[in-house]
Amino acid sequence: MAGRETWTTEEFGTSHEGWVGVLLADGSVSGPVFFDSGSATAGQPMTQWSVYDGRSQHIPRAAALRAVCSCAWAGPEHHLDWALIGGEGLEEGGDEQASACERDWDGHTAQVEAGAIPLPESVLVLLERLEEEVERLAKTSPVAAVRAARRMEVAAGRAGYWAARGTRTDLTTTQAAAALGLDERAAVRLLARFGRWSPYS
Repeated sequence: MAGRETWTTEEFGTSHEGWVGVLLADGSVSGPVFFDSGSATAGQPMTQWSVYDGRSQHIPRAAALRAVCSCAWAGPEHHLDWALIGGEGLEEGGDEQASACERDWDGHTAQVEAGAIPLPESVLVLLERLEEEVERLAKTSPVAAVRAARRMEVAAGRAGYWAARGTRTDLTTTQAAAALGLDERAAVRLLARFGRWSPYS
């Protein structure tokens, strides 16, 4: 949805895209806000939590904030005290609650990572050391580091080919997605890219 700040991790991407969700006083989830023609954002839906300040009859006032993830997970509610917010404005007055939402989502992605298939410590150490070595190389010879990164891509493609095909044979799409910490669409695309088949096959 356009018009809101979101969070992602490098590994899980949009499979676990998070944002601050808004709840209204009756407990319902807020819909998008459309600004009038005098606004620079006229015609575009806005769902950024800080716009829900009840400034007009067309803009509802947030009662609570909570972290939301594209995987359908939602965090606990963090209630807003409008008596304390007063004229400060929601962006400033609700900053503490919004920050709490981001921490909640960080905890959620940590759980996703913990639930994904674990990697052997030896592999994790090698990957971390390889990344450090390439970063060190970039300080003295950036172009050599680019070549090294390219070789890493080639190696990943070779290693991933049979791994992807074996995964396709051994696991259902749902099982593979859970093991990878991805949604099913992202898992299909990833396996298809490594296995070199069409994601639509």
